This record gives sequence, C-alpha cells and structure tokens, in this order.
Amino acid sequence: MSFLSDLRWRGLIHQTTDDAGIEAQLQQPRTVYAGFDPTADSLHVGSLMGLLVLRRFQSAGHKPIALVGGATGMIGDPSGKSDERNLLSKEDLDGNVTGLAAQMSRFLDFDAGSHAAEIVNNYDWTGPWTYLEFLRDIGKNFPVNVMLAKDSVKSRLGRENDDGKSGGMSYTEFSYMLLQAYDFVHLHKTYGCELQAGGSDQWGNITAGIDLARRMAGAQLYGLTWPLLTKSDGTKMGKTESGAVWLDADRTSPYAFFQYWFNVDDADVGGCLRMLTELEPEEIETLDAARQDDPGGRASQRRLAEELTRLVHNPAGLAIATRATEIFFGAEITNLNDAQLGQIFADVPSRELAQSQLADGSLTIVDALVEAGLAKSKGEARRTVGQGGAYINNRRIDGIDTALTKDHLASETVVVLRSGKKKYALLRFC
Repeated sequence: MSFLSDLRWRGLIHQTTDDAGIEAQLQQPRTVYAGFDPTADSLHVGSLMGLLVLRRFQSAGHKPIALVGGATGMIGDPSGKSDERNLLSKEDLDGNVTGLAAQMSRFLDFDAGSHAAEIVNNYDWTGPWTYLEFLRDIGKNFPVNVMLAKDSVKSRLGRENDDGKSGGMSYTEFSYMLLQAYDFVHLHKTYGCELQAGGSDQWGNITAGIDLARRMAGAQLYGLTWPLLTKSDGTKMGKTESGAVWLDADRTSPYAFFQYWFNVDDADVGGCLRMLTELEPEEIETLDAARQDDPGGRASQRRLAEELTRLVHNPAGLAIATRATEIFFGAEITNLNDAQLGQIFADVPSRELAQSQLADGSLTIVDALVEAGLAKSKGEARRTVGQGGAYINNRRIDGIDTALTKDHLASETVVVLRSGKKKYALLRFC
C-alpha cells in the first residue's frame, strides 16, 4: 500500500481538497502541519489522533510541524462550539505551550535530519502585528460572504443562549478564521509547508488557509482531515465520568489510561486499532477474526491498551499499568516502593498517620479501616473483618484484634488496605 492508501485503510482520511494532487505531492518528502489548542498544559485523547497522524507522516519520510496556538488560543476556535470560550491570559497560555511541547517529544523525532519535527507557536509571528497591519495585509483578502458560509459561523449565527438572549458570535471569534488561515501562509513561506492536516471540524479553517495563500502568494496548498474520534453511538471518545482522559500521568494515571482502552466496546476497538496504533494490517485483521470467534477474550482491547500505554507512558508506564491491573485483580502487593505505589494507586484516597502507631501496636485492623475511610464505624469494621472482607496488601485478615506493624508495610511508608473486592485506601506512616 502507498502511504495515502494506508491512511485510507485505517480510516484516517475524512476529506481532502485534492486526492490526486496530494497523492502526487507525497511521492517525495514534504512538510505537513497540524495545530494543537493550548487550553491546558496537557494534551488529551482528543489530541492523540493529530499527534499520531504527524508521527505517521514522519515515519513515511515527511517533515511534521506541530503548531501550538499561543495566539489563536487567546481567542478560542469556534468550530464545533456552541458558546464562546473563556479567554486565557498570556501567562497561562505560555505555561500550557511549554507543557504541550514537552509531551510532543514522546511522539515526534526532533533529531531526524531533514525530516526532523518542529514545534512552532503562532504567537511568535502574530503577536507583533498592529491592528491596522492585520486589516490591511490579512483582512482585505477575506470576502465576508465566504466567511459567513463556513459551518463554524453559520451554526452560531442567530443561535439563542440558554437565557433566551441572542448568542451569535463575537467579532473576536469571527476573527479566529483569519488568524489560523494566515498560519498556513506563514508556514508555507517559512518552511515550504504545502499540506495541512486536521480533524474534520477544521475543514473550514483549512480551506480558508488554502484560499488565503492563493490570494496572497499565488500558492497551491492542500488539506486533508481525519474523522473525529467517536464511539459507535456518535459520542466523543476520551471522556469518562470523572472527565477527560489525559496524556499526562499526573492527570490520568497509566493504570487508568490502560483501563480506559481495555474497556473499549467491541464495536469500537477495530477502528481504534487501525487509527491509533502502528500495528500492521495483518495483525489487526487477525485480531478482528479473534474478536468474532471469542468476543469475551478481549484480545483486541488488551493489545490496544498495551500499544497506546507503551506509546504514551513509555515501557515503564506500561509495566506500572500491568502491575496495577494484577493488583486490582487481587495479586499480593510486595517488593514495591513508595513512588511505584503512588503511581499505581494515584486515584485511591490516602491518610497520613504517625509511624509510632506501627511500633507500639496500638493500631488494629478495625481502627485502620475506620482511619482509612473504608468503614464508617468500628462496628462496621468488625463486621467487614468477620465476613472475610478486610485485606492488608491484598492478604486477607481474619482476626479483629490484628495489630498493624512495620511488617505490614508494602513499601517504605505505605500500607494498602482493601475492603471487599474493589474498595482501596492507603495509610501513609510518617
């Protein structure tokens, strides 16, 4: 398969501005860019597709540019949004841009010679403009009737807010398209970039950039979009009851990240394997067949979770996620340190107690369950122990008078308590 054919097989092409033109362009090394919105200091699963598409282009010998919108992020892209975003300060955006740049280095190679990846910030060329320069050099090239025809604008005009008042679109948001369109012109002029890639909701912005380059420089540029990452029911992937699934281990632990992908529905996992992993088509088709023969086996989900966790959190993160999975399924907790337990139980409540309580034997399992919040009262704690539902480091405790000692530490300072099958808490002895 050609590179573009592989993208199509994986379901990564939603639209192109010119199929034949892009196919011809990619016969030799080219420069391609995709934009990322710096609304937080970490990317989330919704941004994963863009990173991986750029990674695929680089693996095929092309030069990827990851554009972080330090300027456009001050406005907020109205595409796909029903309300105007809260505007971020320059200081907040600078911190977010720094965080995103660090994350991108996990996915892109910045030392790959002629096709080394680049990270750019559009504030660097947008910030120095005066308002009059913007109107004179950029604004005059945008027919208002064309802008009004864009879906991102039409969907907002005339819309009412929840309070019944006219919502519409502010001039600030209306200007977003001009700023992003000029990014393509600037990257073409500076880096020879001829192709922009983005999610399907970016089609209007991409075509605006192509039109602006034609008007300002007589250049022929190209664009393609990938489909948004959605479940079979149409809802966006990467959301949980507790919020977004982040690529930052401090926001979403490697275990939680692994479990998110391990629990993807059968109806969605085939598409995820194609779009988000670098597995060969033959292996993916073998997993498709295995899913039909043994739906309960979850081989596809495990492979997906392993590949993405390794990519996002490195082999060390995958090892932590795998160990955490074993522990949460009842494996005894031994030979770990505080840092490892902290990563595995990142989402588990904890309580600090004096280390002297381990030395004098004053803390019984009943007291420990209450202190950890796993029982509301000593009576409830006694019943938990009596019914065989109390565990220290995943070892069952049968006696209600059992006192915790230093021998119960799972690491330097931590004891892991469990009530029933799934309720965990940590006691930290300092």
